[in-house]
Amino acid sequence: MMTSFDVLEKLAVVPEADYHAASRKGTWLSSHLLADFRRCPEFYHRKVTVGVVEKPSRSYALGRAAHKLILEGEQAFREDYAVSDGPTNPKTGQPYGKLTKAYAEWEVALGKPVVTADERTWLGRLHGAVQAHEEARELFSTGVAERVCRANVEGVPCHIRMDWFNPGRGIVDLKTTADLDWFEHDVRRFGYVHQLAFYRMVLREATGVEAPVTLVAVEKEEPFRAGVWAIFPETLDTAERANRAAIRRLRDCRDAQRWPTGFETVRHITTL
Repeated sequence: MMTSFDVLEKLAVVPEADYHAASRKGTWLSSHLLADFRRCPEFYHRKVTVGVVEKPSRSYALGRAAHKLILEGEQAFREDYAVSDGPTNPKTGQPYGKLTKAYAEWEVALGKPVVTADERTWLGRLHGAVQAHEEARELFSTGVAERVCRANVEGVPCHIRMDWFNPGRGIVDLKTTADLDWFEHDVRRFGYVHQLAFYRMVLREATGVEAPVTLVAVEKEEPFRAGVWAIFPETLDTAERANRAAIRRLRDCRDAQRWPTGFETVRHITTL
């Protein structure tokens, strides 16, 4: 029987751009695409056929930079990111704005995304908060970052890209949040349990290993606290049943080529 340490050999190194491209084409079902389908099958269908323009926000870009630094360390961060306040306008002596053509051309020529010196200091605060948390530090002390695993679930090809896999502790997902006091509300609001139940399900289908699941969250603002949450297997089981039912509905929609919005019928408001 495969052990958690054997799982490491089953995890693939796939460039992030290639992973997301395969999702956008609908070649592989990801947890985010399944969430789109649960919300609105028609929206899911548009995303994987004609495409939906989703311009990444600065907050999202900085979140990816935080993942790189926290999970992979300083050297990997410097290989993938430049730290600079950008080119200076010779006429004014001030840096060009990030929305200007000059800045965009400079960043393209640089060949990697850029964070400012202030943003790099901020990223360091997040990294330091995670390292200062004994349990979080232990979770990230052993394992691999950003590995991909693929398997068929309910007859549909699925794939996952885990933030971290610790062979002794299982799947570890890193989140940034505005306020740890409200993080458990965010878990429900953003469907994190369904996301991680999807990860556990695909990993099990590929390897036979039932991995534990843990969330690490770090605040994006003062006081920059970090916290760790374990998700009960029974909670993940409930979310997995919902995921599997959604995958079967997705398969049915493909067969029938019918993609409802979910609001085709009249609904009734029964409360004040």
